[in-house]
Amino acid sequence: MDDIRNPIRVVVISGLSGSGKSTAIRALEDIGFFCIDNLPVVLLPKLVELFPSSGDEIEQIALVVDARESRFLDQFQENIDRIRTEGGRVEVLFLECSDKILIRRYNETRRRHPLSPSGSVEEGIQRERELLRSLRGSADQVFDTSDLNPHQLRQMVQQHYTRIQPGHEMNLVLLSFGFKHGIPAQADLVFDARFLPNPYFVADLKNKAGTDPQVASYVLDDENARMFLDRIVGFIADFRPLYDREGKSYLTVGVGCTGGRHRSVALVEEVNRRLDPSAGPVLVRHRDLGR
Repeated sequence: MDDIRNPIRVVVISGLSGSGKSTAIRALEDIGFFCIDNLPVVLLPKLVELFPSSGDEIEQIALVVDARESRFLDQFQENIDRIRTEGGRVEVLFLECSDKILIRRYNETRRRHPLSPSGSVEEGIQRERELLRSLRGSADQVFDTSDLNPHQLRQMVQQHYTRIQPGHEMNLVLLSFGFKHGIPAQADLVFDARFLPNPYFVADLKNKAGTDPQVASYVLDDENARMFLDRIVGFIADFRPLYDREGKSYLTVGVGCTGGRHRSVALVEEVNRRLDPSAGPVLVRHRDLGR
């Protein structure tokens, strides 16, 4: 690895058992990644050495590292840092999920938890959380899959890891959400729109979404909403180049309201409309619109 000019891209997937790691790695395989399940992390530097440049047939690798390799987890960060120091490109994705949903998934499939083969699922989940605590803390991206079905997770992973060609700017993700459903784990910046008048309490607008022109007009015609939008758009315009310079592939800006169906959706759509299209690619997601 002494002479890497165009290093291979490596995405390491980790997370809780039942959180969707198999779905995530299959999603990456379908967009051209060479995928390996459950590789001991001590072998990762050697693996990267086998594919030293993007001129090789294999340009992108995805692999799963989880609690099944508990003997090697304490060496995870050491090996990742070694690859990065030697010029490698490594991105770590951690899949999170609530205990309630994990327990439900195990009950539906009648699987045993790998860390509690003869005990309760709850005990296995808590043990696994503890084992993966430091790995989660060092992840570049954390996706909470509690409210995602396999199709949604697949789409989210593929959208996030679609290869960015050299010279392209960082991807900006505009994400609407509802605070009552939790703050998105992947959000880098969060703006709270709950101070604005809520269309939910207007009979003609309650059952419409923020993408509806009537709802959008109700939200955006408010003087405070216009000022709020000016601040968000200005912040993104001023600081987006600095995040880009830092080397981030994605910057996720979350805008939240109470339920994630009206105000946040209308605001995200308007922010997207106002942004300079020449500043770089923008992805728009409405996490809770279908609730």
